[in-house]
Amino acid sequence: MTIPKVVSRNEWVEARKELLEREKEITRRRDEVTALRRELPAVAVEKDYSLTGPSGSVRLADMFEGRRQLLVYHFMFDPEWTEGCTSCSLLVDNFGHLAHLHASDTTLAVVSRAPYATLASFRSRMGWGFPWYSSHGSDFNYDFHATNDPAVAPVEYNYKDAETLAAQGLTGFIKGEGHGLSVFVRDGERILHTYSVYGRGLETLLNTYNFLDLTPLGRQRYVNEFPLHDTYDTATTGGDCHCH
Repeated sequence: MTIPKVVSRNEWVEARKELLEREKEITRRRDEVTALRRELPAVAVEKDYSLTGPSGSVRLADMFEGRRQLLVYHFMFDPEWTEGCTSCSLLVDNFGHLAHLHASDTTLAVVSRAPYATLASFRSRMGWGFPWYSSHGSDFNYDFHATNDPAVAPVEYNYKDAETLAAQGLTGFIKGEGHGLSVFVRDGERILHTYSVYGRGLETLLNTYNFLDLTPLGRQRYVNEFPLHDTYDTATTGGDCHCH
């Protein structure tokens, strides 16, 4: 990395003010997009999904924990894996205290396909406190396009079908695990699906990057080059996760 050019304080202030105008443009555009996101139509969830939590079988409605809104992070954890995806682990490391979401009538939960016992063991090892549910044996991950298998359901990831993914060189998403986040809201007894986001659309949740973006050195590593946080003394790279 090249050290930034050293200038006088006055020159720096002028350059900083020019950048500030660009930053304000982004803030205004983000506010516009956020407003449009709130105006998206919704789709009624018709299936009565059964997932597994610490007390056994739970329905999607139970995952709201009595609140109006539910955010579900689709964490890449294949049933055959012994550890979760390193990129997803980096992201959930950035969740923070959930009390602030709860005070806004919103629950945040994580769902993966690995068996619940495997998830619970890994969560304990990593020191996480968020609710984590297993969708093993359920259509949940396939229906919300966080897992793809052409033998189970038509392939779709980030709103691209298998042909488009292949043409763009994203063959890793045609079969297997992908990360994403889905948003649900309750309307009486109905559950509505309002939003899902995948790929780099989840970077807004990654405060490690948000902090590093403020520094001269920048991000330094791609998301799948960060190891699990308890392996920094031994790991040289991250895991083999497909996060594009």
